[in-house]
Amino acid sequence: QAQLVESGGGLVQPGGSLRLSCAASGIFSFYSMGWYRQAPGRQRELVAKITTGGSTNYADSVKGRFTISRDNAKNAVYLQMNSLKPEDTAVYYCTGTERLPIGDFTSWGQGTQVTVSS
Repeated sequence: QAQLVESGGGLVQPGGSLRLSCAASGIFSFYSMGWYRQAPGRQRELVAKITTGGSTNYADSVKGRFTISRDNAKNAVYLQMNSLKPEDTAVYYCTGTERLPIGDFTSWGQGTQVTVSS
C-alpha cells in the first residue's frame, strides 16, 4: 500500500486561497489521483480527481474555484483552491488508485485540515 502524505492545509479567510500538495512514497503507478473531503457531521465526498492522461472531474460545488493537477513522475497531486468559502472547511484527503489485475486499489492519506473562517 502506498504512503500518501498531504501538506498545505491551514486557516484562511473567506475569499482566500490555499494550495494542497500530496506526495506518494515508493514506486507506484496511479492511474487516478484525487482529493476527497469530510466536514464534521457529513459524509466524505469527492472534490476532484485526475487521471494519468490529465482528464479531470470536479464536484459541482468547487467547479471554477479549484484546480487539480499532478506530476506523474513524482506521483504527486495538487489542489489549488481559490475563492474559498466557509463551507469548504473540512479535512481534505489525498487518494491514489492503482489498476491491478485483481481490480482497482485506492490508497488514502491521513488528511489535512482546511478551515475557512474570518
